[in-house]
Amino acid sequence: RPSVRSAEHEPSPQLDSVAKPPMQYLLSVVLLSAVGSCSAIRIAVGGLRPAAAAARAPAVFATATATAQPVSHASSGDSRPKKIFVLGGDGFCGWPVALHLSDIGHEVIIIDNLPRRKIDLDLGCSSLTPIATPEVRVDTWNSISKRQPIRFVNLDLAVEYVRFVQMIQEERPDTMVHFAEQRAAPYSQKTPATKRYTINNNVGATHNVLCGIVESGLDVHLVHLGTMGVYGYGNSGGEIPEGYIDVQLPGGRSRSILHPSYPGSIYHATKCLDAVLFQFYAKNDLLRLTDLHQGIVWGTNTELTARDERLINRFDYDGEYGTVLNRFLMQAACGIPLTVYGTGGQTRAFIHIKDTCKCIELAVANPPQAKGEWGAVEILNQVAETARVRDVAAIVSQLTGVEMQTMENPRNEAAENDLDVANQKFQMLGLEPTLLESSAGLMAEVTDIANKYQSRCDRAKVVSKAYWNKERAAAAGSSQAQASVKGVAV
Repeated sequence: RPSVRSAEHEPSPQLDSVAKPPMQYLLSVVLLSAVGSCSAIRIAVGGLRPAAAAARAPAVFATATATAQPVSHASSGDSRPKKIFVLGGDGFCGWPVALHLSDIGHEVIIIDNLPRRKIDLDLGCSSLTPIATPEVRVDTWNSISKRQPIRFVNLDLAVEYVRFVQMIQEERPDTMVHFAEQRAAPYSQKTPATKRYTINNNVGATHNVLCGIVESGLDVHLVHLGTMGVYGYGNSGGEIPEGYIDVQLPGGRSRSILHPSYPGSIYHATKCLDAVLFQFYAKNDLLRLTDLHQGIVWGTNTELTARDERLINRFDYDGEYGTVLNRFLMQAACGIPLTVYGTGGQTRAFIHIKDTCKCIELAVANPPQAKGEWGAVEILNQVAETARVRDVAAIVSQLTGVEMQTMENPRNEAAENDLDVANQKFQMLGLEPTLLESSAGLMAEVTDIANKYQSRCDRAKVVSKAYWNKERAAAAGSSQAQASVKGVAV
């Protein structure tokens, strides 16, 4: 097999602290503001300074200290080429990750039954970008890549268990990267049918993957794409750690437990259920599991998906699947006011699609050790920064000149929340995340794509029609909410 670029897997000097007492890192959440414009919140690791060195910050700064626990891994970075199943490899994150893993020398097999394309038909709304069929995508990549060919297998993980186990035994993968879940919170709340589908598909697929690995008898490392939403938003009262939290039980007993889950939708609830399954299978069957709690992904193309029109990534702009920053950039390109739900005070975590690819690469190269005890699942917060939705909208408004417009929030959530997130583990492995305030060029790239394909935009699909409950539907008044957005037909 061709070799993986070894320079990308050099051990991080900070990981040398594995055998040393945990160091205190200073996590600074800096509110950057410009007179008469917008503000953005940025997460930055403040180097190897002891917490005691932190001075009291001015009012516009919020500081917190966190104990950075080094990533538990089998080596300082396994650079060997691997055979990797990319489950859900036809999707928004899965496709660019599959190309990235192939490009650095891994043998990639995409497993996907194309449910996202079928949901396009259900919603009557296609990707803004004209995505090719998976067969054309794979053939195109294989024709221009000098790496091992990517293969595509059409298989439903939630249903075709026996066939999946046979495939594991025949192909003998080293690693699986699991994107194969319905990924949109609004879609999961849309109807009783979409709620039931999200539960059955997501939990069923995840459990079949875990059970299938055990039945195969192989030592397969599973990397799962989770969500920051498992923690809830603003209910922790402080910094959200990377998966685990130390607590005092009655009687003064100290324990490390999973951070309490606080899902905000059926979709988020499935990720919480996944987390419980991971803990059981890691303890009971010694599976090696990595769970990545990812923020909202923005951007469209990577350097690899931009190589050929037939490799282009999907771009969801509708109210059910469009991620907030991409949706704002598309609306700006089409001259539609940026629809900010509620006050826009919801703070969310963000990460660029290129960084998602890099994080998966790092997770694949640093599997945890198998150990039958609590906490064996490696959990990393896959985020670059946090920002309030209205601040993100203000950035886009400044760049494009398109106005913002608030409307009733269809979600059942707090109008304002803070979000303080630990993200040291990936940075200790060498990740240098893309930040919003330095991303004008990347935002322009997304806007250029939106401009190029704006004739494919169905303006009636821009506003979300998924209400979290009857009270939210009554408050929003679905037809009035749609009609109130300028440039959007009802």
